[in-house]
Amino acid sequence: MRVFFVEKRGMVLILGVIVLLFIALTVGVSNSPSPQFTTSLSDREGQPIYQGSSEKKEIALTCNVFWGEEFLPRMLAILEEKDVQITFFMGGIWAEKFPGLTKQILEAGHEIGSHGYSHPHPDRLSKDDNLEDILKCEQVIKKITGKKPALYAPPYGERGPAVLQAAEEAGYTTILWSIDTVDWKHPKPEAIVNKINNNAHNGAIVLMHPTAPTVHAMPQIIDELRKQDFTLVTVSEMLQDDRQGKSS
Repeated sequence: MRVFFVEKRGMVLILGVIVLLFIALTVGVSNSPSPQFTTSLSDREGQPIYQGSSEKKEIALTCNVFWGEEFLPRMLAILEEKDVQITFFMGGIWAEKFPGLTKQILEAGHEIGSHGYSHPHPDRLSKDDNLEDILKCEQVIKKITGKKPALYAPPYGERGPAVLQAAEEAGYTTILWSIDTVDWKHPKPEAIVNKINNNAHNGAIVLMHPTAPTVHAMPQIIDELRKQDFTLVTVSEMLQDDRQGKSS
């Protein structure tokens, strides 16, 4: 019995050491730095951009357009009144239906990016099918505006390898966001204002859509961000400033 007792105690000690090692490894992993968003074109070529420089008090408002044309004239009027330019990501099918409004957005000084042609689920497509959708949208936008977009916002924010490879092959920078207003769910305007205001940070890219609550919230969104001393820029302006900051 005494021999068995010694062996059992030894086993307990061994198990205790194993448990302590496991805890130490777990703590080490949990305390390791979390993956950071890509913040500039110079960080990881071909990877999506979520935000600009954390060192500059700039914010880029973006608007994905595949519907909501009835709200765009009022949105454009507010942006003109506030002297703000933003980035509109256009769906190709939508731009074909509303070439005049597409051209009006560009002529107002706003940036036009690509939202793909048919608004598919990009992660369900092959690289070649994604490339076809991106290039078809490019043809539409270029025909209307005379300019090839430089930025691509994938529908639903899907960003699998086939999506990113297609965008890079077509010569686009993939843009996502760091603040999502979720305005497509039609929250109250004050909820949109609070979502942006409470999460505002240097280099933020804000995702919006042309909805009634977004338009109602727009003047206050701009005013509140300016109260925090943020400069409102397009996505390309933000990324250009980020490049210049890293090269200086």
